[in-house]
Amino acid sequence: MPRGQLDIRTLHCAALAGNPRGDPVDRPCAVYLPEGYVAGARGYPVVVLLHAFMGSAPGWFNAAPFAPGILDRLDALFAAGAPPFLAVFPDGLTALGGSQWIDSPGNGAYGQMIVQDVLGHVDRTYATLTSPGARAVAGRSSGGYGAWQLMRRFPGVFGHMASHSADAYFEYCYLPEFPRAASALAQAGGVDPWWRGFERRIRETKMGGDDHAVVNLLAMAAAYSPDPAQPLGVALPFDLATARIDERVWSAWLAEDPVRFVERDPEAFRRLQSVFIDCGTRDEFGLRWGARMLARMVGGGRATVVHEEYEDGHMGTGYRFDRSLAFLAGRLEREQG
Repeated sequence: MPRGQLDIRTLHCAALAGNPRGDPVDRPCAVYLPEGYVAGARGYPVVVLLHAFMGSAPGWFNAAPFAPGILDRLDALFAAGAPPFLAVFPDGLTALGGSQWIDSPGNGAYGQMIVQDVLGHVDRTYATLTSPGARAVAGRSSGGYGAWQLMRRFPGVFGHMASHSADAYFEYCYLPEFPRAASALAQAGGVDPWWRGFERRIRETKMGGDDHAVVNLLAMAAAYSPDPAQPLGVALPFDLATARIDERVWSAWLAEDPVRFVERDPEAFRRLQSVFIDCGTRDEFGLRWGARMLARMVGGGRATVVHEEYEDGHMGTGYRFDRSLAFLAGRLEREQG
């Protein structure tokens, strides 16, 4: 049993009103109050934790045999002497599997949801500190990607970030899967018939071998290249008949690559107080290299940068939060100002 209190509420997210996929506007939002939390106290720092693609806010708390869960890890961190903070778990699940935590006309305003609805709710409801130095965002995979985008799009909200195995350097993490996705779409006869078959498989059995490549493609296209005139409202980054890269659409994807937008304005990230970056040396999506690029770009400024690699792949890496949250806990401001 957790030593603190997990407070899960249904949050009305005004930023998602009218979203094009008809995804829920009312979302679960979980806040973990550490042992000893006192309402009305001077205030606690806040760490927002972003789930990965195909994840959800409740998914953080699914029981797994043998391994500690995220609440166990937080309790162990605080028991070891780390200064306490509030851990916030928002929900970014969409009909296509995930939002990438960005504002996109293809999905809705999921970045605005974090800064407007989630942080607004947390500050109204709990004893928090609201300065950037008392706020951090951390995530894994698409959640790690979302941390970079929130820092880019909403400067001055968070002073610290942690990025675990984030989507970065799109030539390595997305491009290699395009041929598999193109083959599956061609065999099905296009996006719409593929999607209908996918929905049937999910109802009747489970995802197939090439399904992840296509779902990932469609979800990323909804975030990076939405087009309401196209099937499912997305423009694909390649031609369906030949799989040749569509340079116009692909360039729109690349504009959302952290390696590209950090390279264009590295000083915005070097001015942060703390940046934690890690990835596995055997990451199946080639994310190790983007992490290395980003670590090099953000070094040399105000930010204290920690970059780590570990002998592991992309899945089952929740243990890495032990490192990043310990790092952030000691650097979060404890007094307003």
